[in-house]
Amino acid sequence: MSKNSEKIFVTNHYKFLDKIAYKKRIEIAQTINNEINNIELNDALDIGTTEDISNQSSNTIIKNLKKINIFKSISNQNIKSSFFEKKLNKSITDDLSKIELNEFSSDIVLSNATIEHVGSEQNQRKMLDNIIKLSKKVFVISTPNRYYPIDFHTKIPFLHWLPKTYHRQILKIIGLSFYAQEENLNLLSKKDLILFMKKYDFNYKILNIKLFNINSNLILIGIKKF
Repeated sequence: MSKNSEKIFVTNHYKFLDKIAYKKRIEIAQTINNEINNIELNDALDIGTTEDISNQSSNTIIKNLKKINIFKSISNQNIKSSFFEKKLNKSITDDLSKIELNEFSSDIVLSNATIEHVGSEQNQRKMLDNIIKLSKKVFVISTPNRYYPIDFHTKIPFLHWLPKTYHRQILKIIGLSFYAQEENLNLLSKKDLILFMKKYDFNYKILNIKLFNINSNLILIGIKKF
């Protein structure tokens, strides 16, 4: 295969995967809209916004929420998009000041495909805690299901089902050192999300998004008592 042909193949491959991601994220947005249909919402905060504008699937969910007038963003990337009216360049695992909490608290706080990239379980719990503090009414966290047969990041089947220590050791051996680091990839299961929520006293549910009839993504939706 020539270099030009290889480049075309890789480009088409990523376009195909992005179309699948876009379709799934539209489905996630529709699922969220169904759940929040009877709740009056004015503003939305997106956690982990990407600065990427080349992929159709980027920031799809937040842009397809209904009944929202004001959009805000907290991300460790420097977001330049004019879609978001308020932007804070900070990690969601950091402590937030009272001023930041007041300015960025919103009726609905949404995070898609971010919690698996913030590092340790302690960081993931800190992220959840911050999201709950920022949420006035509803929060939504979506993440790939660890027990889907293929890891969407490495594109390798079943390897991520091993204990995490073994999984990471093998990723290093086969040259995927980036994803072998906990701070870059720490996949979660439904059981993990349930354990995270044990300390909080309000209603929540975990919904499933399917790909090829298998649960590929988990959606944690919490609704505060108001």
